[in-house]
Amino acid sequence: MNVKLLVRDQEGIDLEPLIPVFHSWIQEQSFADHLLIDVADYRHVPDGPGVMVIGHEADYSLDQNDGRLGVRYNRKSILNSDSQGRLKQATRSALNAFQRLEADTRLNQKFRFNGQDVEVFINDRLLAPNTPETQKALDPEFRKLGDALFGSGNYELKWQSDPRRLLGASLKGKNAASLSDLLSKLG
Repeated sequence: MNVKLLVRDQEGIDLEPLIPVFHSWIQEQSFADHLLIDVADYRHVPDGPGVMVIGHEADYSLDQNDGRLGVRYNRKSILNSDSQGRLKQATRSALNAFQRLEADTRLNQKFRFNGQDVEVFINDRLLAPNTPETQKALDPEFRKLGDALFGSGNYELKWQSDPRRLLGASLKGKNAASLSDLLSKLG
């Protein structure tokens, strides 16, 4: 499961200051439920993963996929939960990571959540191929997440249509919300 939250004011943001921040996350083991191991710098890859902190259970990154800068949480290990539990856990982890970045004084408030865009991907093409049938089957789960975050009818859900890509959808809130508001709505 992947969740990406888009950065506001994306032009000209330098990702290099993230490297010592991510190293401090490892040194402090900032996330109690994740063992963080290493930092990887992929800034040289166009539209790539940017700067990542690699973990045992999950990775965090500021990626630039599709030319959109955002905080991405990538869950790698199995989470014993239902679909909604996994969606909420990944979203909560992405929100918590972004909240840490927004609060980190070393970053001079360069990384701010745009308040509206949440992208969700399932990174298992065998389990969830990007087909209309799979989208239809998962639509209620993704809508439950959208309802929890933005309120029923207060967001737009758009599916990734390219079958060569991971199954994913974008949730775009009609109104901007803060990270703390979204975290409180997830419970």
